[in-house]
Amino acid sequence: MWRFAKLCHPSGFYYRNTADLLCGKTLNVMKEHLKLDRQRLYHFARRKQISPEESTKPRRLLVKLSFAVGSACGVKICSGSISVLCQAHKKTRISGLILEENVNKDPRFDWNQFFTLLWPHIWYLLAAIAGALAVALLNIQIPQVLGNIVNVVAKFARDGSSAMFNEKIKLPVFHLVNLYILQAFFTFIYIYLLSCVGERVATQLKQELFESIMRQDIAFFDKQRTGELVNRLTSDIQDFKSSFKLCISQGFRSVAQIFGCGMSLYLISPQMTGALLFVVPTVIGVGTLLGSLLRKLSREAQAQVAKTTNIGEEAISNIRTVRAFAMEKQECDLFEQEAEKACNLNQRLGLGIGLFQAGTNLFLNGMILGTLYVGGHLVSTSQVTPGDLMSFLVASQTIQRSLAQLSLLFGHMVKGISAGARIFEFINLEPSMPLTGGKTIPHHSLIADVVFNNVTFAYPTRPQQVVLKNFNLHLPAGKTVAIVGSSGNGKSTVAALLERFYDVDKGSISVGGTDIRNLNPSWLRGRAIGFINQEPILFATSIMENIRYGRPSATDNEVIEAAKMANAHEFIESFPEGYSTVVGERGVTVSGGQKQRIAIARALLKNPAILILDEATSALDAESEKIVQSSLDNATRGRTVLVIAHRLSTVQNADLIVVLHDGVIVEMGTHDALKAQRGLYWNLIRQQEVSESMTRNLV
Repeated sequence: MWRFAKLCHPSGFYYRNTADLLCGKTLNVMKEHLKLDRQRLYHFARRKQISPEESTKPRRLLVKLSFAVGSACGVKICSGSISVLCQAHKKTRISGLILEENVNKDPRFDWNQFFTLLWPHIWYLLAAIAGALAVALLNIQIPQVLGNIVNVVAKFARDGSSAMFNEKIKLPVFHLVNLYILQAFFTFIYIYLLSCVGERVATQLKQELFESIMRQDIAFFDKQRTGELVNRLTSDIQDFKSSFKLCISQGFRSVAQIFGCGMSLYLISPQMTGALLFVVPTVIGVGTLLGSLLRKLSREAQAQVAKTTNIGEEAISNIRTVRAFAMEKQECDLFEQEAEKACNLNQRLGLGIGLFQAGTNLFLNGMILGTLYVGGHLVSTSQVTPGDLMSFLVASQTIQRSLAQLSLLFGHMVKGISAGARIFEFINLEPSMPLTGGKTIPHHSLIADVVFNNVTFAYPTRPQQVVLKNFNLHLPAGKTVAIVGSSGNGKSTVAALLERFYDVDKGSISVGGTDIRNLNPSWLRGRAIGFINQEPILFATSIMENIRYGRPSATDNEVIEAAKMANAHEFIESFPEGYSTVVGERGVTVSGGQKQRIAIARALLKNPAILILDEATSALDAESEKIVQSSLDNATRGRTVLVIAHRLSTVQNADLIVVLHDGVIVEMGTHDALKAQRGLYWNLIRQQEVSESMTRNLV
């Protein structure tokens, strides 16, 4: 079965054989019915840019047709994912597409959750708001004091005498200096307090988001990309924090100054104030309309930035694969392409915000010019004094600055609310499988007897593809059971279900006579089961801490004993820094065999009653495999062991060998008994022997 991966020249598809020809013709008919050319189909699968309305019908038809042609053509097209690569575009990795109806819905900002976060810091927040309002009230008084100073100056200018000038000017000047000092003091107070509140809320938000992500089911991580999750933990938190602090500090102050100065303007000159109020509502209406468009554009820009971050994060985390295939240029081109889209969206957002602010400034400057014209006329007719005109101008400029700040804050508010909505979306996401809660079995009374009873299972991302069908298997306590078979038949799925990474769709799995759904998941994974897979991941810390990860409370001596059981002590001691050696990100500084033995020691440290070995030696060379296999022989003594194996030579001594094909057990028995049957197990052995013989001849 080959995977549908290329769309080629005008003729349609890349044909390998007669089946490919049939696939190509059938799928060309599908394309004709779906009205999707190669360009749009590529974007549908790789970029997810076709709207839900546009893609609903093709999506459903594609799923139906896939089942009609899938078995005959060998084309892997399912409702869970579509893998397509268009030669009209640069060849690069392709992300899976989860076809869900709500994938494009915008998350809503959770105001209740937001106020819950704020409540513990309410007094700090109220004090900060009070400081901002105090600054606003001081800013309202400053124009009046300036007007008094101008009146004193104008009076002495008319009289042409300087006698008593210092006495008259002293009081308003001292008053103005006091206002400036108080303004600086309250500015410091509210900025500092808001900084404290903002940082505490952001930290709590980040902690809750991370805890929520850690609680999610494995199926959640099957659908979500790491870059998207990291983006929400970093960029979205930062955007929300900045928006919160700016909107609270400048927002309250600006609004208070607008209303306070507006009242001052009315008291100074009702005529000029009335003229201003005639124009303001129109400007506010236009600004509201433009604001709704900017909010939508901001969400699109943030989504595109997250997509760009995903691509960069994936390329960096898989740099060895990129380097091995010389794909640096393609990855850079892909990142550049997505970054350009993000740049264009942000430029459009900047254009909209720029138009909004420019229009606001034009209106405000026109307001000042109109004030000078009307105020000059009123001064000439002695209806207002020069000091009143000065106060009116300064108050108008205060309103102008406040409105300009609000126009800038609008963009930050839109960005912050969008970021907050994305954060709360994951914080409020409830996993279907809890991490804790349920029954625990004391270690001394645990009988590690495992039973799979009529288990049927399909992965959540591929619900139509049933992996295990009425699967029944008994793992007797203290025995080793091996599951073999070709790739894609459900071997690793059995291990994942026993670890309860997923819950079964039908049937049950029991440990010691208790359904694992009734057991505490953290106890089951943390104490009862030890899991060693083909490519164990080590953390970028010391070997000591990597092994201690199996049981954080373990002493150094216990860690060393576990390493000795795993045949890892000697090579660890050969390092210059011994157990303090830092292994680098994902354990890149140690070999595959060394990494595997460290992982075995980590699993043995918690002394599990059940041990799962999922292709534990398949990625190793012959010499490393021999050493690791010796370590595994030590580890499996006295334990119930489930071995998932590709190399049949490693399972010959198992108490029971199960042959799995298409999610169904087709053969079961010991190595000698299965060979005597000359069935599927015998064929698998022959295929491996031929393959190994050809490899030796080539060498």
